[in-house]
Order: sequence, then C-alpha cells, then structure tokens
Amino acid sequence: MIDLAEDAPSNSLLRLGAQPIALTAAALLLLIAGVTSIAIWRAYTGAPETDRVVASRQLQTRTAQASEQLVEKTKGLEATQQESIDQLQVVQDQLQTVKRLLAAQQADTKRLSEQVTTLNESIDSLRQSFASARASEAETPSVTRGKPARHRVHASARKRSRG
Repeated sequence: MIDLAEDAPSNSLLRLGAQPIALTAAALLLLIAGVTSIAIWRAYTGAPETDRVVASRQLQTRTAQASEQLVEKTKGLEATQQESIDQLQVVQDQLQTVKRLLAAQQADTKRLSEQVTTLNESIDSLRQSFASARASEAETPSVTRGKPARHRVHASARKRSRG
C-alpha cells in the first residue's frame, strides 16, 4: 500500500504531461485573444500613435512657418541694412563735398587776407611817402608862392598873341 500512495502523485503529473499539446494550444488561444482584444480596443478608442503623428506633423508645420518667417525677416533686415549703407554712402559723399568746398573757401579767404595785407602795406608806404613829401616841401621854403617864372612868361606870351 505504500506503493500505491507513492504512485498517486506521479500519476497526476503523468496526466498533465500526457496532454501538453492541448495545454499549449489553450495558452496560445488565450494569448491570441488578448492581443486581438488590445488591437480592437485601440482601433475603436483611437491609438495614441495617431495622436503622436498628428502632434509631430503640427510641430513640423509650425517649424516650417517659423523658418519662413525668419527667412522673411532676415531678407527685410538685409534690405534695411542695404538702404542704411546707401544712405551712409550719400552722407559720406556730401561730407566730402562740404570738406572740399570748405578747403576752397579757406584758400580763398587766405588769398584775400594776403591781398588785404599787401594793400594795407601799400597804403602805409604811400602815406609815408606822401608825409615825407609834405615834410620836404615844408623844409624847403619856396621863393615865390605862385606860378614859377617860366609859367608866367608863357602865360603873358599867350595873352599877347591873342590880343
């Protein structure tokens, strides 16, 4: 009897081991049913992958729009910068013209100043010569204050010839 008790547990293991194909088939059917039910549930409730795809497409669209805006703003900045450069060039040209005109005016002023100085010196020398001439006349007394004798003779000869 002892043998019978020992045989009982081994018989139950033998029974399970005798139908392993049926047990594996049942486990496989359960696994397939679970995967199928998950797939059906995702199809009807909306898969999170679809939301991710939509979100990534929206992000790509926003990125493309931002890139286009940046390109437009960059082009606008380039145009503004070029206008500023052109205006600066015009101002520089005007400044050069003003500098040239100022230099010419300064040269004219210097030339005129030199001419005025020369004229003042000439006037001063004329004044000095005129003053010295007067001084020499005042130092040499004249014998007759009228016309010189020659002029008197010629004047009287003219009167005689007319008369």
